[in-house]
Amino acid sequence: MKPAAYIGLMSGTSMDGIDAVLTSFSEGRAVIHSTCTICYPDELKHRLIKLCQNQGCPDELGALDHAIGELFSQAALGVLDSAAAADVDVKAIGSHGQTIRHQPRGTNAFSMQLGDPNLIVEATGITTIADFRRRDMAAGGEGAPLVPAFHQAIFGSPGQNLCIVNIGGIANISCLLNTPTEQVYGFDTGPGNALMDAWCLDQTGKSYDENGDWANEGRVIQPLLSDMLSDAYFTLPAPKSTGKEKFNLDWIKTFLNRHPDTSPSDVQRTLLELTVISIAKQLPESADLKVYICGGGSRNRLLMQELRRACSPFSVNSTAEIGLDPQWVEAAAFAWLAQQTLNRKPGNLPAVTGAKGERILGAVYWP
Repeated sequence: MKPAAYIGLMSGTSMDGIDAVLTSFSEGRAVIHSTCTICYPDELKHRLIKLCQNQGCPDELGALDHAIGELFSQAALGVLDSAAAADVDVKAIGSHGQTIRHQPRGTNAFSMQLGDPNLIVEATGITTIADFRRRDMAAGGEGAPLVPAFHQAIFGSPGQNLCIVNIGGIANISCLLNTPTEQVYGFDTGPGNALMDAWCLDQTGKSYDENGDWANEGRVIQPLLSDMLSDAYFTLPAPKSTGKEKFNLDWIKTFLNRHPDTSPSDVQRTLLELTVISIAKQLPESADLKVYICGGGSRNRLLMQELRRACSPFSVNSTAEIGLDPQWVEAAAFAWLAQQTLNRKPGNLPAVTGAKGERILGAVYWP
């Protein structure tokens, strides 16, 4: 009998493109059979950014939902083509979609992802599961982060204190602790790459600062950093989640109005330090904690260097050290969530999201 496998499709708040993985799960391990990445065309990314800034209309919302759905379909087909030799039975696709707005608090809390799943199931003929966040939100949760349950299933190890840090546009942590009272918790710490990417694009025309090279030309401006760290989000108790509707270019410029004449490279270096400190300060206190990084931030050499400095004496390494390439962790998580849904098992952790209880997540689109 062929082993069951699932496809995970993920595009994060950095809006770089779509990561797709074909993976199976065995004895607490994720086995990656094939991968595929589709980058967003610059024009499409620009339209998404404008929509996130409330510059759009219902027609644009619908058009982008369709366009993103087409690209997600291509990513699923691409990973299937790459897996032609893999002798597996693909059970379902888990599609996160592209978040354009995440408002988890207030009377009318909501989270919106684009990427029409009907197009995915039509293109692939494979059961597709999407809209993972809103069931948790209907149960009083924040709908995010959802990956800690996956981190627990794949990385959890009895007798060890681990913290998995995903650094995408927004950074989130999953704390897997060997304590009798609180074994798993997690939340969004704040900006990951989002502010650095936004400032780099605004000032240089480049979508990101490769390896942190530009930031390395600048220096940390302590008064600016302290002012940014005074934002109430950083001391907000968990559960908490956020997005680019908060941490964006306008957020940066609000602080620069109070700190004029700061050089662009110094701003970039300070934004990198903001990501570092906002992660390090929210790690749990544990003498033997091991920290593992995944997401795009793991490829930023300066960011990783400064995280190791700020998190000392904790060790800081990539999730590759514990068996999963950091680029594919998030996509694999949504493959795992698809498996949970098909097996009628919960995908959320109430201690993480604040939901009233465990819930089976996602809407199922049958072929």
